[in-house]
Amino acid sequence: MSKTQICLCFVIFLTILSSGSSRELVSDQLETECFASDGHSKSSGTCSPRASSPRNAPNGELLDWPKKDTRRFLHVVYRVGDLDRTIKFYTECFGMKLSRKRDVPKEKYSNAFLGFGSEKTHFAVELTYNYGVSSYDIGDGFGHFTISTQDVYKMVETVRAKGGNVTREPGPVKGGSSIIATVKDPDGYPFELIQRGPTPEPLCQVMLRVGNFDRAIKFYEKALGMRLLRKIEKPEHKCTIGRMGYNESIVLELTYNYGVTEYKKGNAYAQIAIGTDDVYKSGVVVRAVNKELGGKITREPGPLPGIGTKIVSFLDPEGWKTILVDNKDFMKELA
Repeated sequence: MSKTQICLCFVIFLTILSSGSSRELVSDQLETECFASDGHSKSSGTCSPRASSPRNAPNGELLDWPKKDTRRFLHVVYRVGDLDRTIKFYTECFGMKLSRKRDVPKEKYSNAFLGFGSEKTHFAVELTYNYGVSSYDIGDGFGHFTISTQDVYKMVETVRAKGGNVTREPGPVKGGSSIIATVKDPDGYPFELIQRGPTPEPLCQVMLRVGNFDRAIKFYEKALGMRLLRKIEKPEHKCTIGRMGYNESIVLELTYNYGVTEYKKGNAYAQIAIGTDDVYKSGVVVRAVNKELGGKITREPGPLPGIGTKIVSFLDPEGWKTILVDNKDFMKELA
């Protein structure tokens, strides 16, 4: 090979190398311009979500955020056909207290928050009444809420006296000693009542059915930083149960029934709300986990119309919805 040929090959090699470096530089620069160091998106109209890039698939550093974040269950949200009727039932039958009500005429709905303690520290129910809608379809995917009480028999009699529907009489579970009963509220939502000693969180569980157990567990671990507190195999009932949460006081119970992969979600149950210190950074994590396991963002991080509280909402791979709520904004709501 002549000296001229050697020089020409070397020039071509340098050109290719320089081009590749430039592409990497442009790519890195675009990512820097689109997102601040804390994960908040900047105002460039050409930016695409960081988590949608293959380079930003879930990794250890990204998934550390939900574990370091300040998280707790705030409230579970569902729709009712008569707000005052449901408030009356919950306060008289379950012993809940009404903490606040709000009306949002611009969005044509009203809310009521009830529970067994201050919303600053306790899990609550958020009842939503949409103007003019008197009934909803609960579907077969939603399971039940659980309330612990020191006397199941007494609570059941109160429910019965107030016209409630008792679907399982009080008594021990099959093969065990726990005393439980099941009742339905005026809208048909099932409540499991379980007899326990005094507890700071009587509203202690939300049960949802899933079609892929392992995927669901992995999603809530990665996207929300929950722990699998307990896994229960019940071959006699042909189901597997996973209890997810941040501590034992309140759990999200995911139930897999053998061979059932899909459920009818209905339009009654809405979502669980969980606190976060940063909805924007949390949104980046959720988007990445959605890409890996399924689901999608349904409301981009930002303030709610008419309220101002910052949230991000999303669906898990099964289609169940979760909302992450800014902790400081939530406390301002309660002030």
